[in-house]
Amino acid sequence: MQALKETIHSLPNGSGVYQYFDKDGKILYVGKAKSLRNRVKSYFRFTPALSPHDTLSPRIFKMISEVATLEYIVLPSENDALILENSLIKQLKPKYNILLRDDKTYPYIYINFDDDFPRIEITRKVIKSKNVKYYGPYSSGARDILDSIYDIVPLVQKKSCLKSKKACLFYQIGKCLAPCEAKVTKEEYRLLLDEALSLISNKTILIQKLQDKMVDLSSELRFEEAKVLRDRISTIEKSQIQTGVDFATIENIDLFATLFENQRGIVVKMFIREGKLVSSSYDYLKSDFEFDFDEIYSRAIIEYYNSNEILVVPQSIIVSHPISDETQKTLEDFIYSKFSKKIELTHPKVGKKKELCNIAISNCQELLRIKHNTTDTFIQNAIKELCELQNIPTRIEVFDNSHLQGAGIVGGMVVYDDNKWDKSSYKMYHLEAKDEYGQMKEMLSRRVNAFEQNPPPELWVIDGGKTLLNLARDILSSVGVDIDVIAIAKEKIDAKANRSKGKANDILYTKENIIKLLPTDKRLQFIQKLRDEAHRFAISFHKKTKLKLDREISLLKVRGIGEAKVKKLLNHFGSFESIKKANLQSIKEVLNEKDGILLREYFDTKR
Repeated sequence: MQALKETIHSLPNGSGVYQYFDKDGKILYVGKAKSLRNRVKSYFRFTPALSPHDTLSPRIFKMISEVATLEYIVLPSENDALILENSLIKQLKPKYNILLRDDKTYPYIYINFDDDFPRIEITRKVIKSKNVKYYGPYSSGARDILDSIYDIVPLVQKKSCLKSKKACLFYQIGKCLAPCEAKVTKEEYRLLLDEALSLISNKTILIQKLQDKMVDLSSELRFEEAKVLRDRISTIEKSQIQTGVDFATIENIDLFATLFENQRGIVVKMFIREGKLVSSSYDYLKSDFEFDFDEIYSRAIIEYYNSNEILVVPQSIIVSHPISDETQKTLEDFIYSKFSKKIELTHPKVGKKKELCNIAISNCQELLRIKHNTTDTFIQNAIKELCELQNIPTRIEVFDNSHLQGAGIVGGMVVYDDNKWDKSSYKMYHLEAKDEYGQMKEMLSRRVNAFEQNPPPELWVIDGGKTLLNLARDILSSVGVDIDVIAIAKEKIDAKANRSKGKANDILYTKENIIKLLPTDKRLQFIQKLRDEAHRFAISFHKKTKLKLDREISLLKVRGIGEAKVKKLLNHFGSFESIKKANLQSIKEVLNEKDGILLREYFDTKR
């Protein structure tokens, strides 16, 4: 403790980020400070011995009692410290920080009035024009809203339409009025545009029009088209919270609400544009200890405004609970640094904004209830207990690789998040290592290197045994990330373990234990479901890669390079991509000069 005490007394007075570690070197907490010296000292009593200060909350008191070492980073300003703190918490997932996983970027619907016949489109970036109007942001449903509008209103359907100067199929089927042939004036088109924009602002009318069209399609026995509309309606309805609150103003407001019970919590974000609620989204929270309003709202607000390009800047930001004056000042300064504009952060106590806060809290209650009652959530709780995990695994990444006799070596990562497959986060990896250990090492190392852009989950599941489990843990440890890892593999029968042995049962490997469960055990079946999806994804990717590989080999045979020579090249260079990049001298070391020249000419003509 003497070394810790000396570090605390030597802290500088400037802004920065501090990190607490336990005796085993595991990170406990990441915090930011305007004054590192004053902030860190406030956690401790120095007499008669170094100990946690008795004014601390139970969570922080317990944390300080576990602290063995302290590290810190000095930064130019408190704002820089806020941003770095947020990034480190996302990557390292410290035990005592409240964890909020929000790496979403939000799309906007926009229209550029500079165009003679404007189209409505989707963007995530600022469009350089003074006459652009944005709607959003949308956490979901933006594409469905846009597709629905183009189905209902005969606007210019494609960017290329106006360039052709000739009416196309869209005109013939009644989905465009052909401004390319001057069949509609700018004034007439503007009336259509106003109708389309009114549908963006009023989803109730949009949904009613879609329902009417769906009924018409069904009566004409066009059931596939009706099903598409049904799915669109469902997505648009899910993206919308009905408030019943009419502001009778054109004010833009961003609202953040939170609720928690036991170790579960949620943050709901609602976006009011021109007095109407346009969209909402939510993120679940995790903490093994008590929650804190200041910390939750700080994390949620910094995460959202730092991770997204904000195209519609709100006039005010509302939080549904009171926060301290210090936190409010820090957040307002942060927001000012982002927008160069003073935006008030408030907690309304009366009026329509208070009603809106109550609606947001009600939605928090309902989402927590749904989360609690989900079957998979119960199983994930059971797996936490069975495998002695640090956290309930709400977001899980699963890894598997695939090849055929060393050809077409690939890896796949699938993601299970909030009780569903997050297919937008699936990753495919082309691998070069020849053995399973090397392939998994290559894949996991590449995933770890992307933690800053895509934060780690609560749990990794590896298709493999104890050796690959230890490999995964070592890779995580090398970058200071402490998340749980489980491996699943077939039990060895007669010194073999493969899927063709029907009697072979799956075994789970954790940090401490080898766990054998009955095939009927729901916990095992859940992990098998994860493993099987990763296996399916990896094999699917392998088949595509192998098909491409076979085509390359066939083409090379035509060029006079036989299969035996192709295998020699693959054994030497590891992959077709490496062969393509190799210079003539490198190829000549494997084949003769004539074949080397043939190869280089072939690959050079394909560039």
